[in-house]
Amino acid sequence: QVQLQESGPGLVKPSETPSLTCAVSGGAITTNGYYWFWIRQPPGKGLEWIAHLRHDGTTTGVSPSLKSRTSISRDTSKNQFTLQLNSVTPEDTAVYFCAQYSNYGVNYWGQGTQVTVSS
Repeated sequence: QVQLQESGPGLVKPSETPSLTCAVSGGAITTNGYYWFWIRQPPGKGLEWIAHLRHDGTTTGVSPSLKSRTSISRDTSKNQFTLQLNSVTPEDTAVYFCAQYSNYGVNYWGQGTQVTVSS
């Protein structure tokens, strides 16, 4: 069974550039047919897709509203993928999740990590 574990800085100040990491176990992120997602949920709001990678590392999607401030990358030697969000504002406060998808939908989610942007 695949397990995903997010990690992040927790509390950051406005204009900082935090990185969030999703460590994957139980399956390789290079396995054909899977997509690796970052999704967030601001307080009191619904889920928001941020970006995702294909199994071959191709960046296949970034939310238009976040594209100018977002980068997604991976480290296959550590079996993890990373989200960097530039110049954060309080509106970026959210629980950040990573997830594994296939063409049939979502397979696994991490438990999420809280990122709070506050001075």
